[in-house]
This record gives sequence, structure tokens and C-alpha cells, in this order.
Amino acid sequence: MKSKKIILVLRIIVAVILIQTLRFKFTAHPGSVYIFESVGLEPYGRIGIGILELIAGILLLVPKTIWIGALLTLGLIGGAILMHLTKLGIEVKEDGGVLFFTAITTFILSAIILYTHRRNIPFLGKN
Repeated sequence: MKSKKIILVLRIIVAVILIQTLRFKFTAHPGSVYIFESVGLEPYGRIGIGILELIAGILLLVPKTIWIGALLTLGLIGGAILMHLTKLGIEVKEDGGVLFFTAITTFILSAIILYTHRRNIPFLGKN
């Protein structure tokens, strides 16, 4: 029972991280625009990824779709980490690496969530 509460807290943390960044993406905050211009995805990538992050955040909060939200988050955040490592760098606009380390944390938490809900994945079943 205690582990279910911990996983619930992790789900909420990841959902909050995903959803709170949307204001930057959807309002074309200069920092967000800079990041997506740097990787060649401005403006459609910024908006599209924002929509996908909103969906992932919601899916993480709905019991039947937790695994889908965690898997989608892993893909999205994995892409963000890859962009940091190949195009953006660890530190973006003198942020001290906050965005990168938040992405790493979100990725790890999503992996834990997905692992704990692996039995709910239809093609893996209850094995």
C-alpha cells in the first residue's frame, strides 16, 4: 500500500513538471522559442511537443492510462535529453543545467512509473 502512494506521488510530480512547462511553450516565452529555434523545431515542434506533454501529463493521472503516459513521457523527455546532449548543451542560456537535470529526473521517475505498471501494458500482459 505504501508503494502505491509513493508511485502516486511520483505520477503527480511528473505530471506537474510536464504541465507547468506548458505556459512557456504555449505563450512563446523567449527561452522556449530559443530552445526550439536552436534545434530547428520552432514553432510547430514547440506547440506539438507541448500538446503531447499535456496529453502525457493527463494520461499519468488517469489510472487506466498510467503506462501510456509514462511511455509517452519517456519518449518526449528522452528526445529532450538527446537534444541537450547533441545540440543545446547541458546549460541553456546560463540556467545552470536546471532544464537538463529536470529532464533527467523526469525520465528516471517515468521509467520507475512505467516499470511499476508494466503488468498493465496489453502486449506484455501479466507475465
